[in-house]
Amino acid sequence: MIKLTPANAAAKTGGGPGPRPRIGAEASPRTGVSGGVPNEHPEAECDLSHAREPLGSTGDAAAARDVGVYVHFPWCVKKCPYCDFLSVPSAQRDIPHEQYADAVLAEIGARRAELGALRLRSVFFGGGTPSLWRARQLGRVLDAILGAFGRGDTPPEVTVECNPGSLGPTTAGALLDVGVNRLSIGVQGLNEDRLRFLGRWHDAERALSAVRAALGSGMPRVSADLIYGVAGESAEEAAGEVRTLAELGVGHVSAYALTIEPQTAFGALARKGRLPLAPEQSVAESFSAVEAALAELGFEHYEISNFARPGQRAEHNLGYWRGLDYVGLGCGAWGTVTRPDGRYRYRNRPQPQAYVATALALGPEAGACRALESDNEQLSPEVQLSEALMLGLRLVDGVDVAAAAARTGAAMWTPERRRAAQRLIERGRLQQDGDLLSIPKPAWLFADGVISELL
Repeated sequence: MIKLTPANAAAKTGGGPGPRPRIGAEASPRTGVSGGVPNEHPEAECDLSHAREPLGSTGDAAAARDVGVYVHFPWCVKKCPYCDFLSVPSAQRDIPHEQYADAVLAEIGARRAELGALRLRSVFFGGGTPSLWRARQLGRVLDAILGAFGRGDTPPEVTVECNPGSLGPTTAGALLDVGVNRLSIGVQGLNEDRLRFLGRWHDAERALSAVRAALGSGMPRVSADLIYGVAGESAEEAAGEVRTLAELGVGHVSAYALTIEPQTAFGALARKGRLPLAPEQSVAESFSAVEAALAELGFEHYEISNFARPGQRAEHNLGYWRGLDYVGLGCGAWGTVTRPDGRYRYRNRPQPQAYVATALALGPEAGACRALESDNEQLSPEVQLSEALMLGLRLVDGVDVAAAAARTGAAMWTPERRRAAQRLIERGRLQQDGDLLSIPKPAWLFADGVISELL
């Protein structure tokens, strides 16, 4: 049975481990933050001096490639026991807000020198807890990104991950003022006992207040994340929590089963047999109950763990699932970009002080960013195709395998893959319509196994 974990095969964004990288806002449970640490600080005026002429603003606009930009903010107040992403617990007063923005601005200048013509599709601030970052400093970075990349006819989606403890009316309004148009709030649960079990520092009322603050600010898009499949939770309770959030007015819900990663506090407890876990059947029942509850309220189940009202899909994550390039900025950020000699994945240094010091010393010449990176690998055609399948098959729309093969240069229908696909089709766990391959919704519970067989 599927673990119901987020799509995480190709887009290594916020510090996930190598074989199971992270997929942006709706890709994972979020890290915790204290309910008593608001991000409500006055700051200096926004510095726009780093914004330059956009890439792709001259020459043939059609040659520009669509791209997303991911910015990692590594600090949080407290690391949750299920979290295996790069996050550094820190008091608000100890976060180098302005200096970190300066470092990311320097990286933008260096990266733009090597990437060619790009057309900005989306920007995503993940973490860690980006809602701890003072809004004017985040805004400086956003302004520089908007100035450095070409843009299409549609304004880019700009998302900030938020934790309830650092999101109130003032912060939500400040983020809107600097150009953010989507907030993704890590609610994770509305039951006090389960919130404590998950290590969250907010209670249910604080979570609901944060959602109301986001909606009341005029933010165009508001998403809420929930974790289900926690021991002791019934399917009815899981459905009730998503129903409560949907009825508040959010346009998008990400619902993930609790998964236990080895390098976490929960992983250590599980190895000792000391972590209560929900039975697989209970998790499956909660998955179905959540889907039914949201369907009744007009939400489309468009990706295994994601639901949206019409027109409210998460555009940044769709870029990952569809295999678009994304530029990773900041400490520990992963990026996947196409250069003249191939497609590459890189990761920036995961130590905040080392990242900041190195970034501030960068020159503008092409290749300067190698000094920032702890990993850099060229992706083979077969790896690219495998990732296109792993990610695309999580979408209700499926994946165009002919287009994926043409884009990557790998052979799709090897004899082994053709035989595997035929077996899956006969069992009702895969469907094919011309070049479009997809997993039928009734088989989404088995998606991990389906994808594994195809690879």
